[in-house]
Amino acid sequence: MNPAGSLTVRAGFTGNSVRIDGVVLERPAMTRLFVGQNPDAAVRLVPHLYALCSEAQRVTARAALAAAEGRSAACDAIDTRLLWLEVLHENLWRLLLDWPVACGLPAAREEFAAWRTARLGVDGNGATRHLIEATLCPLVERCRIVLDDRGVAPTWPQLDVAAWLDWWHKAAGERPAMVSTTDIAAAYLARVADVARAAAALESNAAFPLAAAGGDGLGVAQTLTARGVLTHAIALRDGKVARYHLEAPTDACFARPDKLAALLVDRRYATADAARQGLEAAILALDPCLPYQVEWQDA
Repeated sequence: MNPAGSLTVRAGFTGNSVRIDGVVLERPAMTRLFVGQNPDAAVRLVPHLYALCSEAQRVTARAALAAAEGRSAACDAIDTRLLWLEVLHENLWRLLLDWPVACGLPAAREEFAAWRTARLGVDGNGATRHLIEATLCPLVERCRIVLDDRGVAPTWPQLDVAAWLDWWHKAAGERPAMVSTTDIAAAYLARVADVARAAAALESNAAFPLAAAGGDGLGVAQTLTARGVLTHAIALRDGKVARYHLEAPTDACFARPDKLAALLVDRRYATADAARQGLEAAILALDPCLPYQVEWQDA
């Protein structure tokens, strides 16, 4: 198994529709490694175990530990810039490389590669503006046509550390629900808006969304990644980690098949190939942070 886990989507083509037969998400229990460990050492290990969105993982783990210990762990200017750059990078990766292919269009590989080199330079903000105006915006207009934009407004998940801290205190029961998109084109446009927001935040040195709550050995922290809300929860006992929980957006979106099925429920396709392309777009809308495979069956 990949260190990040694996995802299998079982689906087929029936009656001009995509049929979701099952979604199997397998995650290695990496956080069990933290139990009984020194909490500072455990938190330092987090970004090495979870390489994707590693800056968000690092900062959120640090904030959860600080909350458990009754401290604050605000982001400094360097953390803030790295976090916005990470959101920008992950969104542009999808928008310039993956979404065009899902729409039957060529990926903007050279443009993205040039930006990756220039983003940390003296005029990284200028390079970002140029990429958005010259490459992303024209591509967005072409993708919107293919994605059948129905005018559904994009939605964004919200941080709610209070609800998660209440659940963490109980150490049982249903985890708080996490909102996810219900429309493929809306999910795509939300990413486009996230790029604009991150680019503007880098220009203005805006604070990055991070929230934490806790005390008396229990701490929860949340931040926003390119894929949605990332949550870390830690419990301390006798100076060691007693419990640790990490909830990534992929965990909420693919724990059950209903969120994927909801994106396709009213979509009709003339051919099996078109249906398979629609399924790939729906998976991309939920954006798993780990490799996936599709087990596809035609009627």
